[in-house]
Amino acid sequence: MVDGGGDNGRLLTTELADAWLPVFDRGGETSPRQLLREAAAVVAELLALHDERPATFNVRIGDVSIELGWAPPQRPAPPAVPAAVPAALPAGVPVATPASAPGAEAPAEPEPAEEGDPVTAPTVGVFYRAPSPGAEPFVREGETVAAGQQLGIVEAMKLMIPVEADRAGTVARVLRADGDAVEYAEPLFLLAPVEVG
Repeated sequence: MVDGGGDNGRLLTTELADAWLPVFDRGGETSPRQLLREAAAVVAELLALHDERPATFNVRIGDVSIELGWAPPQRPAPPAVPAAVPAALPAGVPVATPASAPGAEAPAEPEPAEEGDPVTAPTVGVFYRAPSPGAEPFVREGETVAAGQQLGIVEAMKLMIPVEADRAGTVARVLRADGDAVEYAEPLFLLAPVEVG
């Protein structure tokens, strides 16, 4: 089985692992050398999904387990926008100064930050909220979810990778639309703490 390692969840669900089983288990028909070649091909597919080298790489030979893990991407700071410099006006041109209009409203206060912790994409791919087109989504905003409950799917190279809640909570917000392309560790949902009482 190929595994994503860490808290990012498994890359292959049990159903998808069955598709890879012939690669790793041929009932003694495959030589160790051939098994190693095929496992290396699977690792190459996983590496092709990411632009960076993995932060962790573990191999277990007994019952074959390959684990790759990537550090969350560092988001660059937005570039500083220089202040606009007013152009010089020709002499004699009157300069208008803005006056406060009576009843003018003060600028709107920024909205408070959404309460909740993000649930992020386990890999680069296409995000889906439902198990199939036209089906009900796994979860809706306002629903309470348990730790480990599936919230969505990210499709990567025809692999359907589950997006699971890493803790119990209430789905405060769905951040991406069905069919959106997503990056590794990109927030997909906001989970608010479960209200007790």
